[in-house]
Amino acid sequence: MPETEIEPWEYSLSIPNDPRAVTVCRRTLRLILTLHGLIRLADTAELLAAELVANAVLHTKGPATLRVRWSTGVLQVGAWDADPEPPEPPGGAECLADGEGGRGLHLVRACSDAWGWHPLSGFGSRGKYVWCDLAAV
Repeated sequence: MPETEIEPWEYSLSIPNDPRAVTVCRRTLRLILTLHGLIRLADTAELLAAELVANAVLHTKGPATLRVRWSTGVLQVGAWDADPEPPEPPGGAECLADGEGGRGLHLVRACSDAWGWHPLSGFGSRGKYVWCDLAAV
């Protein structure tokens, strides 16, 4: 069955504010993609998930959630966190030159087909959702 004909699915993994959660998310994501026959997306998806989850864990004080969705040939990886402030926009080459910080969203922008964020409110939720898409083609 071609990848674009795989039925839509979605997983969410709630994580504590703990840097070890990044590893848990990467391994869980690889398992999900393997089980759904999408292993060829795993390396890039893992990198993107690690960046999004690391931002959620390192730059906020509350819990976070990894969300993985598949629909019509597109894998969406996203992270929710409790901080409603927008993420820092990805910088250019200067962010790569000055140390470890500032690379996350630059990598997300460079390695995904689309990315974005939106604030969340209502139904008791607050914070933001930062996401990126990987097309299977």
